[in-house]
Amino acid sequence: MNYKGVIIEESLENTDVLKDVTILGTKVEQVTEEYHTPHLKQWTLHTIEIPEDRGEEVAQKLSKVLETSHGHWYADFRNQQFHYIIFRNKVFKVDRGNPNGYEKVKRYGISLGIPEHQLTFSSEIEE
Repeated sequence: MNYKGVIIEESLENTDVLKDVTILGTKVEQVTEEYHTPHLKQWTLHTIEIPEDRGEEVAQKLSKVLETSHGHWYADFRNQQFHYIIFRNKVFKVDRGNPNGYEKVKRYGISLGIPEHQLTFSSEIEE
């Protein structure tokens, strides 16, 4: 089963990785104070799909291009079995059948200074 997720274009130093995914839709959103991203007024959210056999490859590419000059970003995508959560130079692949796997990801994100409320991951299967 293919992976789906959202990539924020402004989180990327290099957008070439977007050529490796299918963009299902794009929307531009105003950035509010609650996001703790004062250097941006708006961001571009791409809903993406990745073939199951290319998940690891795309995750590794994303981990090399996530922007870090204004703090840390993460990207994620999932299918019914696995959830990839990608930080700069670090990729987590969580088995969605074992929600305890998210605790390690959360701790890592917090150690980078990402606010805890932005590190909410669900193991629930979406239809």
